[in-house]
Amino acid sequence: MEKGIETRGPNPELLFAGAYSACYHGALVKAAKKLGTPVQNSIVRALVSLVEDDKGGSGLAVELHAQLPDIAPDQAQRIMEEAHQTCPYSKALRGQASVALMVD
Repeated sequence: MEKGIETRGPNPELLFAGAYSACYHGALVKAAKKLGTPVQNSIVRALVSLVEDDKGGSGLAVELHAQLPDIAPDQAQRIMEEAHQTCPYSKALRGQASVALMVD
């Protein structure tokens, strides 16, 4: 470590990504059941970036990636979109941040 550099731990975007992915994963499992396509061994990860806006401030950009084994990509996308409507983090960000849903 360079002299004078502090050890601060994870940045806020990383912490937000962990919390969002966990919350969204719960919503994803519920959405899959609701749509008649229960999922097993699914994985969700969130990539969160801090981006500058046109007013000199900052905002968030999020990519939610989901792996849904044995689910067709079009059905996986439908499940992700349904989960995005019910996830509390998604609701809180609606209109406030860019959120992309990506089937892996």
